[in-house]
Amino acid sequence: MRPKTFFVFLIIVAAYILGARAGRERYDQIVDSLTAFWNSPDVKKARKNAKKQTAKARKKYS
Repeated sequence: MRPKTFFVFLIIVAAYILGARAGRERYDQIVDSLTAFWNSPDVKKARKNAKKQTAKARKKYS
């Protein structure tokens, strides 16, 4: 197994084990904070700008 693949696999397993120990309450806290982050005005603006730049680059190189 390649070292990079092994490292990613190790992170996934560790996250699963830690998540299983934390329980549903902690999972809900994480989901709520990620949702709040994703829907914040600054992040929405950054996503919109990234989408525009991607479309512009796609037109330029197509």
